[in-house]
Amino acid sequence: MDPLQKNPQWKDRRGPVVLVIMDGVGYGKYKEGDAVADSKMDALAAIQAASPHTKLKAHGKAVGLPSDDDMGNSEVGHNAMGCGRVFNQGAALVSRAIAGGAMFEGKAWKEITGNVLQGSGNSGAARTLHFIGLFSDGNVHSHMDHLKAMIRRAKEEGIKKVRIHTLFDGRDVGETSALEYIDPFEKFLAGLNGGGFDAQIASGGGRMWITMDRYGADWEMVHRGWEIHVHGKGRLFKSAREAVESYRKEIPGIIDQDLKEFVVAGEDGKPVGTIEDGDSVVYFNFRGDRALEITAAFEEDGFDKFDRGRRPAVCYAGMMEYDGDTHVPKRYLVSPPAIDRTMGEYLAASGVRTLAISETQKYGHVTYFFNGNRTGKFDETLEEYEEITSDVVPFEQRPWMKCADIADRVIEAIGSGKYDFIRLNFPNGDMVGHTGVYQAVICSMEAMDIQIGRIRKAAVEAGAVLVITADHGNSDDMYEHDKKTGEVSRKADGTPKAKTSHSLNPVPCIVYDPEYKGEYKADNRESALREGLGISSIAATCMELLGFIPPEDYDPSVLVMKQ
Repeated sequence: MDPLQKNPQWKDRRGPVVLVIMDGVGYGKYKEGDAVADSKMDALAAIQAASPHTKLKAHGKAVGLPSDDDMGNSEVGHNAMGCGRVFNQGAALVSRAIAGGAMFEGKAWKEITGNVLQGSGNSGAARTLHFIGLFSDGNVHSHMDHLKAMIRRAKEEGIKKVRIHTLFDGRDVGETSALEYIDPFEKFLAGLNGGGFDAQIASGGGRMWITMDRYGADWEMVHRGWEIHVHGKGRLFKSAREAVESYRKEIPGIIDQDLKEFVVAGEDGKPVGTIEDGDSVVYFNFRGDRALEITAAFEEDGFDKFDRGRRPAVCYAGMMEYDGDTHVPKRYLVSPPAIDRTMGEYLAASGVRTLAISETQKYGHVTYFFNGNRTGKFDETLEEYEEITSDVVPFEQRPWMKCADIADRVIEAIGSGKYDFIRLNFPNGDMVGHTGVYQAVICSMEAMDIQIGRIRKAAVEAGAVLVITADHGNSDDMYEHDKKTGEVSRKADGTPKAKTSHSLNPVPCIVYDPEYKGEYKADNRESALREGLGISSIAATCMELLGFIPPEDYDPSVLVMKQ
């Protein structure tokens, strides 16, 4: 790759350009429930008051999702920021592959179904097609329509037995909406069953309790999922509905993402859907971060994260390729977007010394996703990636997370003179926002603000430039609202109903340049920067602040350069 061209009009700064990503922090639409606006964030307010700033789109088509009704997420957000352009993302690609039939004509689908159709399992019974994945229409990790389409197709192709292993959401959709998905889905299955076709829910639990761990933060989550999905070892219920209702009675206030694991038993009292030798398994999430660990449990011969016990010999496929460098999984139904010429690759080719840092929960976002779903570095000598280990506790219990540790390292890096570009992610607004605990979110915002203030001071001392933004909203919209009236939705006891999903709100873009030298319009007001852009413009913005001319096909920088 050719290096970027230098901008001859640019006057170099003493310090680095620092991209501060406040994960899950947007501009709220409603006053009630906007924990960002409700927090005392003096440092951020002071920076914004002294700097040019604008709002960026971080959802829907602006980040490659099918429609503007689709909320953004950290993966597509970091893709957009790091790639400088908008690529069609997982949800859109899968929907298109299903609608046009390409998925079902592909090699992976034919192998999955052909394996089931070719014969009987060890017990002599018909082989089973299993589906494991997030059970909602949140369209962030998965979509129910994709699951239904595959089940219909399986029946059309002659498969007789299907089992579904449900991971309840309560995060990208309503926090207690599980039954709103279970009941219609059971009716859907009832309409298909008969004539030798048998499809049932076999196991499940909350996405933050089983199966969907990421970045190796808590392998015990995956172990719990493995035990119920594969071995059928867990508390038995007659149905998924009974499991949800029982746990809600036993654990008042529990939300869907935390529901305990369950196994559905038949009339004989035995699990209806263990995974056996000869079966096929589809993990139908299209997003990669919370798919890699369960995939490893199925695919890796030398797996050592927990004792798998009996490991069934199955034909396994993911919805998409979750890691393009290591080619995981070995078999996948839909190809991911082919992202090339990322900001990181350009900067490496241009000799820019880079540090990328976050804690475990978002480390993969400022590295793998920022680099266009690429594992590893572009240049070992120019790039340094640093992960600070996250606490393995519910985030509402320690809402400050590791923001101080991240800031400590960033402040050291700014003053060291070793780096030209530093990018960091504060996960607080997203990870704590997902808990739905308003007080904890306020605490998380104010803790992060203290660290932003410290970073600002370091920037002034070193002559660094800060670009402060976010990948999507979340903490800015903590209550459910009536879509027509805007009124807060309330529980039976009159308290607000928490919203644990991302928002559709715009996010900030603030350029803090303490040694501004006049190359661009920099009035300390919102209109000084370009308006109406998306977060994909962050890449070109950072390139310009580093003194380079961005690639022609990159989305435009927010800076209005002076002629």
